[in-house]
Amino acid sequence: MARVKGAMMTRKRRNKTLKLAKGYYGGKSKLFRTAKEAVMKSGNYAYIGRKQKKRDFRRIWITRISAACKQNGMNYSTFINGLKKAGIDLNRKMLSEIAISDPAAFTALTEQAKAALK
Repeated sequence: MARVKGAMMTRKRRNKTLKLAKGYYGGKSKLFRTAKEAVMKSGNYAYIGRKQKKRDFRRIWITRISAACKQNGMNYSTFINGLKKAGIDLNRKMLSEIAISDPAAFTALTEQAKAALK
């Protein structure tokens, strides 16, 4: 039986890694061993970044809502508490969009939240 050598698959695997490392500085884009390390590290950063993006957007939405609440004489926590008690179920993304695009509607929401707290 003929001896099987792994040259073709090894080359394929290495080329795949080098393709992922395209654009990296210096030997990281040319040498397999350093490219493999860089690709693994960048994969970890990408994974972490996908989680952080969700946190960052939530922080932005809360900041926007808080700023709009202050313009209507209310703070963020009492506004959210008032909305919950009024039975208004809007997520923070939609609340921030309303605060930016339609300030009159956001003012109406703050009024409803104030009324629910009394």
